[in-house]
Amino acid sequence: MSHPLLNAFWMMLWFFLWIMWFLLLFRVFADVFRDRKLSGWAKTGWIIFCCVLPFIGVFVYLIVRGHSMGERDVDQARQNQEQFDDYIRKTAGSDGGSKTDTGAELTRLAGLKNDGVLSEEEFQRAKEKVLA
Repeated sequence: MSHPLLNAFWMMLWFFLWIMWFLLLFRVFADVFRDRKLSGWAKTGWIIFCCVLPFIGVFVYLIVRGHSMGERDVDQARQNQEQFDDYIRKTAGSDGGSKTDTGAELTRLAGLKNDGVLSEEEFQRAKEKVLA
């Protein structure tokens, strides 16, 4: 009696377990290289251990250092966000920052015109100067 559906199920199960294993292995390798507190020798030791005895090496790594993997992930995400924010600030400061200053200056000029401090001609000249 043949059960092709059951065989397909088992094949898919083993395939997904195999994919999960490689994802876990790559995650451990990435964590080893990301950790700034580990020395080069310690990183080499963990990588050799995970390559020579992959199942035992990965599971021992998760037991010994797994609790701090999440902390390193959060630190990496925070660092990436700070770099992105700095990039946005620099970019907005060079191009967009002048637009913000221009808008503030135009608002100030409009307020002076409404208060009667500037005449229409003075306002137009000042506005042209700001927009130039």
